[in-house]
Amino acid sequence: MFGFNQLFSGNAEMAPSFNGLAKAPENLDAFFDDHYYPHCKATIKTHRHTWLTYEKHFRGGLGFVKLKELDNRILNQWVREQIGLGFKYSTINKHIFLVNRLLGTARNWGVIPDIQFYNLKLKKLPTGDYRQRFLSQDEMHRLVAECDKVNHPYLALFVQFLLLTGARKGEARMARWRDIDFQNRVWRVPVSKNGRSRRIMLSSGAIATLDRIRQTSEQLFLPNDKNDYLFINPKTRTCYHSFHAAFFKARDAAGLSDVRIHDLRHTFASVLINRGVSLYEVQELLGHSNAQMTQRYAHLQPNELQRRTEIMGQLMFGIG
Repeated sequence: MFGFNQLFSGNAEMAPSFNGLAKAPENLDAFFDDHYYPHCKATIKTHRHTWLTYEKHFRGGLGFVKLKELDNRILNQWVREQIGLGFKYSTINKHIFLVNRLLGTARNWGVIPDIQFYNLKLKKLPTGDYRQRFLSQDEMHRLVAECDKVNHPYLALFVQFLLLTGARKGEARMARWRDIDFQNRVWRVPVSKNGRSRRIMLSSGAIATLDRIRQTSEQLFLPNDKNDYLFINPKTRTCYHSFHAAFFKARDAAGLSDVRIHDLRHTFASVLINRGVSLYEVQELLGHSNAQMTQRYAHLQPNELQRRTEIMGQLMFGIG
């Protein structure tokens, strides 16, 4: 609990109508429950993650504070408590993002006045350089080999598929056979992280991996019709909820305890860039909505600037 009960007591008077809301919500919990989350649930595919985050990090704590009494002192105290609980700065920044999103929506809907909103926005905590971990060729082979030893029918194939496509783990976990166009070697992701559909080009290696995934399903007498998932849980006969437990066991056995599943996507990008693929092409292959997201890999590109400076010398003096 956030411990604000002793700071804020008494019954708050309900504010008059705000931009069509019959009654203004008293606190952040009420705003989330009655207004924000119903809208989120209707418009955002990942609404359950938003709900879980709110329940764990806001409910009854920061959410208990009356909206009209919310100020920077309270928000900063909440941030300090998050730090005290041992959360990483990157995790707290995700919580800060949700706070700012909630307050921005409350302001847009007339629940809090503009002057209060402009004094409330939290700044993200410094996290240093963006964490990137790329696997070498040897590490990739070691990881897949250890995944193959784990008692999981699809783990090695799942990891291999991510390395070959650069896909997000959620995209692969939720993929169905109907999404794969074998003739044109294209995988269509109906809804990606940014809420839009995207296409993933499939290499010969990815196609071969898909064939092995289908063979594995057949050997386990699991369905693999067009509406079935690629990676189907033998117990639940639906998609896997997570691969993390088995993956952690395999990566530790491979001596790669610092590797996350998402690092397979980073590795895909780094391999391509180090072999001369342009940032624009990598942006398209990763499905990034803007070039800034792909810029984190720019330092991997072989430095051609020195060679470029010789062009003028060659033109003028025939040297270089």
